[in-house]
Amino acid sequence: MSNIFQESHRSFQDQFDTRRIADTVEAGFIAEEISEQDQGFIESRDMFWLSTVDAGGLPTVSYKGGDPGFVKVVDNKTIAFPSYNGNGMFYSMGNISASGKVGLLFMDFEKPIRLRIQGLATVKDDDPLMSTFREAQLVVRVAVTHVFPNCPRYIHRMQKVSASRYVPRENIETPLAGWKRIDILQDALPEE
Repeated sequence: MSNIFQESHRSFQDQFDTRRIADTVEAGFIAEEISEQDQGFIESRDMFWLSTVDAGGLPTVSYKGGDPGFVKVVDNKTIAFPSYNGNGMFYSMGNISASGKVGLLFMDFEKPIRLRIQGLATVKDDDPLMSTFREAQLVVRVAVTHVFPNCPRYIHRMQKVSASRYVPRENIETPLAGWKRIDILQDALPEE
């Protein structure tokens, strides 16, 4: 019996005769822990995509960026990352608080490589790692359930032009986001 494939997946695997491939991939590549190689890859990334599910079951996905190492592998079953000051909606954080179900996608556009993580997340404003993330408002911890590489075949080769100047860094004042200068929003901005 599969740990990750459900009947909805199996029907397509059977339709396209890929069940044996799926079973082989699950047995050989899908892990329940983060390996040392995975840790090195994750901690070298300066971005990832975070999928969350709201209380009503609707999914969304968000881009998360920082300097390399902004995602920490706490141990082989746990990762942590900061929630920085954003647009004030707290959409991902609210979804994590509601359901905890997350998917993360880490990519290297130059090699190309991609790694998926699934797990259950919690979000806190008093996590012990809070002080390690400059300007973090919250810290998310993910209890990892599955880790697996994903086929890089359709990854477009790209190179980074520059890092975002809005990423919090030591000894550098983080500039005010452009959207926080829009006139109509001035009365709605929180006092900082």
